[in-house]
Amino acid sequence: MTVFQALAIAIWVSLVQGRFWGGAITLHWRFSPLITSLVCGIVLGDIPTAVITGATIQLITMGQVAPGGQMPTEPNIAAAIAVPLTIMSGLSPEAAVAVAVPVGILGGYLYQLKQFGNSFPLRYLEKVAYSGDERKLTFATFVVPQFVSLLVHGPIIFIALYFGADIVAGYVQGLEGGTFFHVLETVGGALGAVGIALLLRIIGRKEYIWFFFIAYFLRFMLAPLGISTVTWAVIGVLIAGVYALIVTEAKKA
Repeated sequence: MTVFQALAIAIWVSLVQGRFWGGAITLHWRFSPLITSLVCGIVLGDIPTAVITGATIQLITMGQVAPGGQMPTEPNIAAAIAVPLTIMSGLSPEAAVAVAVPVGILGGYLYQLKQFGNSFPLRYLEKVAYSGDERKLTFATFVVPQFVSLLVHGPIIFIALYFGADIVAGYVQGLEGGTFFHVLETVGGALGAVGIALLLRIIGRKEYIWFFFIAYFLRFMLAPLGISTVTWAVIGVLIAGVYALIVTEAKKA
């Protein structure tokens, strides 16, 4: 991995963790490995592998909740490390999931370190707020948190990618096909199932379970057609639209 590639991914992670694009949008990007996976794919020149790996990691994060804003794992950081490792070493997406989980847990501690770092400029922010200076207030509420996030996440992600990814990738290639990675793939597949189960549990509406079974069986019955994920997403939106229309008309009646 080149210096530019490691630096680009590290900066991306820092901006997402610092909510550079605003709270709502960036929060979704932080919780979704797919976005970071796409960025990694663009930087490393292998978008298909990156997105497939990100979608597999997404399975274990769909049912997670963030009490107090803290995720059990940090999907953004997990994808930033696991996806480049997958592309460089040829890991299967299932094995990448098993790698992403401990990385994501460590990323959670890194996020807490960033939150701790954000506590130091609060006295300056309070002083600026009392002064009523809008320009300084914008600097204190937007620029300073970005700097803290960059200071905390940037060096660690860069070092992990630039100095660690090549070494780990070479080691992984040497062990490929062995028992160790068979265990990783098995565990990774099970973690995906756990994520889906958590998502169904959170939905909590038993009457909606039929939509899940429809999607599940259609996926396997129509597998020979080679329908893409994007097409399935469009079909899901159309079904949801028809359902919403039926419910609305029933209420009117």
